[in-house]
This record gives sequence, C-alpha cells and structure tokens, in this order.
Amino acid sequence: MKAIYEELLRGIPDYREFLTAQELDDSSAALARDYPDVVSVFSFGKTKEGRTLNCMKIAGGPHVALMFGCPHPNEPIGTMMLEYFTRALAENKALRDELDYTWYIVKAWDYDGLMLNEKWLKGPYTLYNYSRNFFRPAGFKQVDWTFPIDYKELHFHSPIPETQAMMKLIDEIRPEFIYSLHNAGFGGVYWYETAATPEIWDDLHAAPLSQDVPMNLGEPEAPYCQLLAPAIYKELSITDEYDYLEKYGTKNIGQAIKVGSCSADYANRRWGSFTMLTEEPYFFDRRINDLSPADITRGEAALEGLDWGAQANRFLSGELNKTIQYMDAENPFRLALEAFTVNRSEEATRNMIASNPDFAKPATVAEKFDNLLVKKFYKLLQYGMLIRANELELERMRAAGEVNPQKEAALTAAVAAATQEHKKLADYLEEAIDYEVVPIRKLVYIQLCCGLHMAEYLKAHPEKRVSV
Repeated sequence: MKAIYEELLRGIPDYREFLTAQELDDSSAALARDYPDVVSVFSFGKTKEGRTLNCMKIAGGPHVALMFGCPHPNEPIGTMMLEYFTRALAENKALRDELDYTWYIVKAWDYDGLMLNEKWLKGPYTLYNYSRNFFRPAGFKQVDWTFPIDYKELHFHSPIPETQAMMKLIDEIRPEFIYSLHNAGFGGVYWYETAATPEIWDDLHAAPLSQDVPMNLGEPEAPYCQLLAPAIYKELSITDEYDYLEKYGTKNIGQAIKVGSCSADYANRRWGSFTMLTEEPYFFDRRINDLSPADITRGEAALEGLDWGAQANRFLSGELNKTIQYMDAENPFRLALEAFTVNRSEEATRNMIASNPDFAKPATVAEKFDNLLVKKFYKLLQYGMLIRANELELERMRAAGEVNPQKEAALTAAVAAATQEHKKLADYLEEAIDYEVVPIRKLVYIQLCCGLHMAEYLKAHPEKRVSV
C-alpha cells in the first residue's frame, strides 16, 4: 500500500461512540464552511418523513465515486468511516490528487431509521442494549431494497422517497465506484463485489487480520450467495433469491417477494458501476472462523437453526397479534415484525439441505456456531422490536392525551411479556457467546483500507465496469 494511504490509516481517531444523524449533518456543514473551495453540501431529496437528505461533494480527479452510510439504519460503522475520510480528503490535497476521484458522500442514507437507533449509538455496546434499542425496517421500506425491477414474475415499482433520491443521484453522477457501507451485527468480516477481483483478495483479507478481527467463515447470510474466495462473495441481487426459490420449488414467487432490487444492481445495469460492500461486526466470537470439525453435520446444524427460528417466529407473530388492533398501520416496528417473521425461503432452504451433499458432511465449528447461536442473536433483535412496537403506541397515547384503559392495559401487558422474553434470550446469549466488542477505530480502519484498495484497483481495471 502507498505510504500516503498508510499515513491516512494511522491517523484514524480512537472513536468511542457513534454520531447521531444531526451530529453528522452538523459536521458536514462545518467541513463545507472550513473548506469551501473543495467541499460542498447539497440536498438530493427528502426522506419519507420529510427530512432533508444531504450529499457532500469533494472535488478531485476525473474518476467518480459514490459512498453512502446507513443503507440499513442499524449499520452506522460507515458513517464514522465517512466522518474521518471526508475531513482527511478536505485537509489533504496530496491525498485527493493521489486518489484522483471526485467523491460524492452520503453519510446517512436512511436518516429516519438512524434516528430510531439513537438510543444505542452511544453505548453501552452489549447484546442486550443493542437489541433492546434496535430498529431495521421491513424490506419494502428499506432504502436499498426498493429499486424498481422486472424479472420473470417479479414486478416491483414502488421505490420509497430515499430510493428515488438515490436513483436520481446515481443517474446524474454515473459513478464508476460505489462503496455501499453496510455492516453486520455479529460474526466476522466478509465482502461482496460486483465482479471478481482476485488480484486484491489477499489485500482485503489482510485488513481485518491486521486488526485481529476474524473473517466470517461460517454460513453465508443467504444460501444462494456465490462464494468467490474465503469470505468474499459475488454481489447479491433479488434475482439471485428469485432463482434460488424457483430452483427449490417455491410457488408464486412474484407474490412472495415483497421488495425490489438494490443500488448495486441498479447502478450496474444503467451505468456499469462497480459496487463493493465490506461487512463487519460490532461483536464477534472467535468460533466464527474456526474450521475444525464439529460434533454435528452441517445439515443437522442448519435444520436445528431453521426449527428454532420457526418457533421464534410463531412466538413473535402470536404476541404481536395480541395488540395489533391497537397499533397504527404504519407503526414501523409492527411492519418490520410482520415482514421478518415470515421466512419466504424456508421451504426452499429445507429442500436444498436435503438435496445438497455438502450438508451431509460434518459441520465446521464456525458453521455450527453460526446456525445455533448467531441466528439466535439476529432473532433477539426482533424480540427488541416487539417491545418497541407496543411502547410506541403507549407513547402516542400519552402524547395525544388519549384515555382508553383497555388499550393501555393491553399494551402495557404486552410490553411486560415481550420484555421478559427478550431478557431471557439476551441473558442466554450473553452466557453462551464469548463475544468481544470491536473498537470503532478498528472497524473504520478495515472499511477504509478495503475501500482504498478497491478505488486503486478500479482505476487500473476499467473493464470491471462493464455491465453484467
């Protein structure tokens, strides 16, 4: 790596907390005031709740890059990387010249959703506190999964306002490189890329290893992920899920899938843009990259995980239905739970496990850990949203001065029941998982380091931008 990039990485501050949406906006405005010849901030749209979406432009070379944080609102690691990187670019002309890109930066794309995560942003960073204050919208309300698409029997043409704004921005700037700053909650580091880049895979792998953060060598986040190299996958599209469901016998797929495509797919089809994601966790257990054999087959582990998930979904949906009559139709936690407690790929996945000989082999420790514990962590997040769905309606009652003893009693009882079950599962996971909290500085380092490698690579390999 070039010396100027190594110096940049050494300068990352020891961040101790994440910034709120307003703090990010204030910082961007201050940077534009301090460096008006280099930095500008402009509105590129509105959120569904009417808030302004801001994009920062940092003048540079002829290559064009788009980077955005919070494509999911519970994923603010990228906001901190962008907080550091934008100031470094503004202050350092040599860095801008070396990179030779003009940068378009959206620090928080799902601005409304980030605000619903603010209670955990300042810590403490525990499984309990994160899950208790967590929010992630239903798929058809997600900024990065409501791009229009027509594929076989899937026809989606309901992009939400944030998605419409990003479509317009992409069409205006036609980026060569898109860095979509997602992050996982638990596990290890892994990547997605539009096309294979084997020349820099060793560099990507080296980034987390240099920070003593493991790669995620357990199960992929979706069974249809195409593995290119250890922990490196081909970019996902909703068409991959469609084909997977079709292959393993799901009926009425066009009706089962309630979402659209993503920014990576949209930008590549229209402008040949290359997208990379560097997924990294807040928490990890070193079992996530243990490839030694476990005491169970991969299929047995996967089926046990599916069975537990189905049982948890029945509990969540049953509890939600007890008070759903008192919930607003647009309660964001209600909508999320209604979506996330339906596993549209469960039947296909069971069929795949039964027919794929890889699942008859012994599981690795990483695969067993992923199926039996990491999946419970992600379901814990929905237990937290069940509490919040009911709490929100109680807050609205108080704010409006509504007097309805029956409604209040039902919602209060639902909060108590959900809180008890959430704490029970959280306590179990706190005991069963020997997790470490990754310092924010390390997360920023990994994401920025990988982004620098890809930015350099794409300048030297323009053929990777050919639409696929």
